[in-house]
Amino acid sequence: MFRSGALPATLPDDPMPLVRDWFDDARRRKVQPNPDAMVVATATPDGTPTARVVLCKKLVVSPGYAVFFTNYDSRKGQELAANPRVAAVLHWDALGRQVRLEGRVVRCPPQESDEYFASRALDSRIGAWASLQSQPLDSRTTLLKRVAVEAARHGTSPPRPPHWGGYHLWPEVVELWCEGAFRVHDRARWSRELVPAGEPGFTAGAWHSTRVYP
Repeated sequence: MFRSGALPATLPDDPMPLVRDWFDDARRRKVQPNPDAMVVATATPDGTPTARVVLCKKLVVSPGYAVFFTNYDSRKGQELAANPRVAAVLHWDALGRQVRLEGRVVRCPPQESDEYFASRALDSRIGAWASLQSQPLDSRTTLLKRVAVEAARHGTSPPRPPHWGGYHLWPEVVELWCEGAFRVHDRARWSRELVPAGEPGFTAGAWHSTRVYP
C-alpha cells in the first residue's frame, strides 16, 4: 500500500495544487470507498457546533475553493446562512494523508447548481424533492410515499429544487498532514486573507506557510 510520509522539503507558495493532487490521487487509487468524503463542521451564531460528512465534488485551485452540494433548508444550510464560517476535513487513512480547511462559504451560482443537479442520477434528483432534510419524520413509510408522489409529479426530468444547491468553501487556512513512522508525522499550515468581493465570493491574498509540530 502506498503511503507518503513527508511533505515537500520546501513548502509550495500555494497549497491548493497539492491538495488537488492528493484529492485526485485518492480518487484514482480507489483504496477507500468514498475518497471524496469530507467532514464539514458548522456552528450556530452562539457557537454550538455540528459536523457531518458530505461529498467534495470539486477543488478549484485558482482562486482556491472546494465545492459541495446540499439542501439549503437542512440544519447545516440554516447554520451556514446564520454563520458562514466552516471547518472541513478530508482524511485518507489508507494513504496516510489528511487535509484540513478553515474558512467561509458562499452559495454556488444558480447555473453551477443547475448543471450539477442535472448530472445526478434520476433517483437522487427525485430524492432531493422528497426529503425535508433534518425535519422530523414520523415513519419511513411517509418518506417513501413522498418519493412516489414526487416521482409521479416530475417524471424523468425533475428541475433543481429551489432549496437545493451548492457551496464554495473558501479556505483561509489549509493544513496538510502526512503520516510518519512512530507518529513522527509531517504537518504544515498555510493561511491567507479573504476580502468579500460580491457574487464571485472573495478576493484572496497571498498564502503564508509554516511547518508545525505534529
